[in-house]
Amino acid sequence: MTETLKYGNLTVAKELDEFLRTEVIDGIGVDADHFWNSLETILDEFGPRNKELLQKREDIQDKIDQWHLSRKGEPHDQEAYINFLKEINYLLDEGEDFEISTDNVDDEIKTIAGAQLVVPVMNARFSLNAANARWGSLYDALYGTDMISEEGGAERGGAYNPVRGDKVIEFSKNFLDETIALSSGSYAEVTGFKVSDSNLDITLTDQSTVSLKDEGQFVGYLGDPDNPSGILLKNNNLHIEIQVDKEDSVGKDDPAGIKDVMVESAVTTIQDLEDSVAAVDAEDKTIAYRNWLGLMKGDLKETFVKGDQEMTRSLNADREYSRSDGESLTLPGRSVLLVRNVGHLMTNPAVLDKEGNEIPEGILDAMFTICIAKHDLMKTGSLSNSRTGSVYIVKPKMHGPEEVQFTCDLFSAVEKALDIKPLTVKVGIMDEERRTTVNLKECIRAAKDRVIFINTGFLDRTGDEIHTSMEAGPMIPKALMKQQPWINAYEDWNVDVGLETGFSGKAQIGKGMWAMPDEMLGMYESKSMHPEAGANCAWVPSPTAATLHAIHYHQVLVSERQETIKSRNKADLNAILTIPLLEDASSLSEKDIQDELDNNCQGILGYVVRWVDLGIGCSKVPDINNVGLMEDRATCRISSQHIANWLHHEICSQEQVVETMKKMAVIVDKQNEGDSEYTNMSPSYEGLAFSAACDLALQGRIQPSGYTEPILHSTRLTFKS
Repeated sequence: MTETLKYGNLTVAKELDEFLRTEVIDGIGVDADHFWNSLETILDEFGPRNKELLQKREDIQDKIDQWHLSRKGEPHDQEAYINFLKEINYLLDEGEDFEISTDNVDDEIKTIAGAQLVVPVMNARFSLNAANARWGSLYDALYGTDMISEEGGAERGGAYNPVRGDKVIEFSKNFLDETIALSSGSYAEVTGFKVSDSNLDITLTDQSTVSLKDEGQFVGYLGDPDNPSGILLKNNNLHIEIQVDKEDSVGKDDPAGIKDVMVESAVTTIQDLEDSVAAVDAEDKTIAYRNWLGLMKGDLKETFVKGDQEMTRSLNADREYSRSDGESLTLPGRSVLLVRNVGHLMTNPAVLDKEGNEIPEGILDAMFTICIAKHDLMKTGSLSNSRTGSVYIVKPKMHGPEEVQFTCDLFSAVEKALDIKPLTVKVGIMDEERRTTVNLKECIRAAKDRVIFINTGFLDRTGDEIHTSMEAGPMIPKALMKQQPWINAYEDWNVDVGLETGFSGKAQIGKGMWAMPDEMLGMYESKSMHPEAGANCAWVPSPTAATLHAIHYHQVLVSERQETIKSRNKADLNAILTIPLLEDASSLSEKDIQDELDNNCQGILGYVVRWVDLGIGCSKVPDINNVGLMEDRATCRISSQHIANWLHHEICSQEQVVETMKKMAVIVDKQNEGDSEYTNMSPSYEGLAFSAACDLALQGRIQPSGYTEPILHSTRLTFKS
């Protein structure tokens, strides 16, 4: 039983209150009683508004359902459909042109294009790894992944393989040739570096001395200018450090003594309180907030055992160099951190309102994450996050401009309550719900003086696509979704609207996650399209992926690409609103249907069993073919909504779904048999996790907006009790 305290009309978990009093408010001029009183005042104003906005979602969905039901059996009339969406104010008229006016934004968000990590903030080790992923070893990223073929004796694993190492070095030097070209020759011919008269002199194997083709790309060095241990270079606003050590195990065999190439990688990182975590009560929220506090104060540490060695991880210090003119140069050693709060839907029992109801979790997150960020604003610690004095909050799962306005109003209220300068708190808008997509310009207008980010979250967006049009008919198989006109138009629309509203040089236009963390070659080949598409950041699942994806931002100068894109025709709204319906359900064979169910059920079970039993909100789950996929609530939303849709339209039966769940539970159990903490779902099929997985599919149609959170949260709370 959670111990609680009373503050005014609020009932607060003692654990959360103690955390606030003993850890959060020290040194930032915030009184605990004032904090709780302010939260109560904010809840009195924003609680009812939050409830009204959620009800509006349901009312609109009901109207859409009824429209489709009234035309059941008739061919879809796209023109009538769009007119109907306008009539019910689902699709709003766009107002006059404008440009965003957000100020005090860090360069990492404004002008530096690069990879963006997303990491569950409940896991301190992962949070630290991600924050420190500002710099990554290109050699390590290549050597340890499938980016380098294992053919010709270049196998991974075991002791260092010099054949593989040679391939890594070859790739890296080709990258340098393409990115930081020499005036003549190749990095493969380099035997030494020397800083002379503010220039970089490079000696080749034929004893000739060359310079950089663009001498402005040399920005600094480490060590002795006559024999530097590091060479700092810059391309497209991103840095590269060539590390030199002729005594190193790798450097000793290199003609120039190069031991590694360090690449500026994850320039920004989202510390996540939402889809990648399982935070259902005061205990969980305190863990998450405590890690965010450590990041904002700069003192977060985590001790763990790796192999047989105990290690302690902390935040990296900034990097110090000598400039070519002899002056010092300091570069950030860490990503600029954003924090993703939860959306408007969920509540949390950590705090109860005057009527004894759980309060909206998004309001609790706003109050705590902003209060904690005062440590960075006031520089109470030794390390800094934002150098411009801003707090960056990513807000997910908003439906339309009214909900964006609600978020901005909430942030204003929190700023006032915590004595923070107005407009300090910035907002990143996740463009992952259909009603936000089609009204994106007006969503941005609502946040025009706070917005620093729009990002296409295609996973949640697909889940919402299915749920919104649940009554329209059966959907195409999940694997075909990415090939549909709506999703390409949606991705282009996000960029077009962002550029139309002045995001270039002011804010991020982002793209979504690569979900296969072991498939780095596939990621490398696929995500090259993101900077080409005009996005100045894109999500990656690991520090290694950030380093590899960083290469793309050296290949494409996104600001120039955006200027080109501005002249194209805007993406087609009609295409965005084209429902991905299955034209002929009879074209599906029994095997097609069963394969789809197998894949969906296996993914749901593999994710849910960790969520419910272990409290893991994001994990690498082997799929039906044992390919590891990063699963979170967004991927679970797609799978559960797809089953719900086919079930509703009688493509499959409830009995078939349950039997498939049982069959896949056996497979998931087998995939986890080496995990001592894992509890089998079979053969009883009576555990909470199995029940929740079934509920997500069987009750998916009636879940609010098709979200998975209500079922997952309630089941996890039951498990913990």
